[in-house]
Amino acid sequence: MKTLSAHERAFVEQHLTDDVTALLLRQHPADLDVRMLAAQIAARQKARYKLPTWYANPDLLFPPALSVEQASSEQTAAYKASLVGGNQLLDLTGGMGVDTWAFSRVMASVVYVERSTELTSLAAYNLRQLGATNVQVETGDGLSWLDRLPEPANWIYLDPHRRNERGGKVVLLDEYEPNVLTRLPFLARKSRKLLLKVSPMIDLKQTIRQLGPAEIHVVAVQGEVKEVLLVVDHTVPASANPTFVAVNRLAQHDDILRFTLTDEAEAIASFSDPQTYLYEPNAAVLKAGAFRWLAQRFGLTKLAPNSHLYTSEQFIAAIPGRSFRVEQVIKPDRKSLQTVLPDLKGNLAVRNFPQTVAELRKKLSLREGGDHYLFATTLLNGDKRLIVTRKADMTLGRLQA
Repeated sequence: MKTLSAHERAFVEQHLTDDVTALLLRQHPADLDVRMLAAQIAARQKARYKLPTWYANPDLLFPPALSVEQASSEQTAAYKASLVGGNQLLDLTGGMGVDTWAFSRVMASVVYVERSTELTSLAAYNLRQLGATNVQVETGDGLSWLDRLPEPANWIYLDPHRRNERGGKVVLLDEYEPNVLTRLPFLARKSRKLLLKVSPMIDLKQTIRQLGPAEIHVVAVQGEVKEVLLVVDHTVPASANPTFVAVNRLAQHDDILRFTLTDEAEAIASFSDPQTYLYEPNAAVLKAGAFRWLAQRFGLTKLAPNSHLYTSEQFIAAIPGRSFRVEQVIKPDRKSLQTVLPDLKGNLAVRNFPQTVAELRKKLSLREGGDHYLFATTLLNGDKRLIVTRKADMTLGRLQA
């Protein structure tokens, strides 16, 4: 495989922040394959925040930008690696190799398997440059490769293809490639545990009935759900009551909430109108379905059964989500809003409300931005209301300056 010369690496470094389209239109030295280098620049630009360690290494070679977009981020890869351990892990859907790299830092040995010879070649080279010397790189079909495995591995990691023949996204397990449901007995013979990445849109209750995972991890980064991971433990009976882990990866820490289906089913939530503080759970908590459990766990009251906004009189700093101090509760009309916000400027969210953000923003003549956060929701008595708030300090409950 051809690597970049010192001259080519210097060109990439010099133009790393350039507009790639404009770069291709300019004149360049005849001895440079500018189209190839522009592709490297475009891929590195995609990796700048998603894969900072890879971006910072000038010796790496990147696949096309689309492969970088589809790869795990360093944050999600590191989280996956925190779930595994032992002597051997088989990454049967290796791709760009980001997850393999993360696994190599906690496992004694990792086998990377990928069908694409181009990706395999790049991964073998890049993993060496990143110091992952305990990785065995294989080209081929991951499940076929398992046939020659002499004894079960500690872990198999599988990120199945989730698109149909027309390129559309699929959600159901039996629509994945490979079909996880039909292949599960085979995977159980070849590993002790399976770490399976599934669609963020998957029906979790149906998945529990089908697979009986021991754990379900809903992983968000900065408030956006990125991955849903299932841990299937072949050494114990299938579970109808798995542990849910809702994690939101933030810059300085992770917000983590653990619970089971039984916890949620048996939790009791009380209800009230908005009090002094309002809480919006993060996206991982909402996807995992910790609605009543969140209220009971932190001593909160809900505004209504389906609104999933919470409130308290005293500030509670540990809530996994955003915290606000309530200033006003008003009718959702322009006249009422203008008495509170004369400049009609604020950040709007809707929860259990008949209109979308765009529709309500137009109705209210509301401009985006400012220090105020507005929540359009339905209260327990059925009233539709706007809750006007400002962010609360996460340690003291004071209004942010």
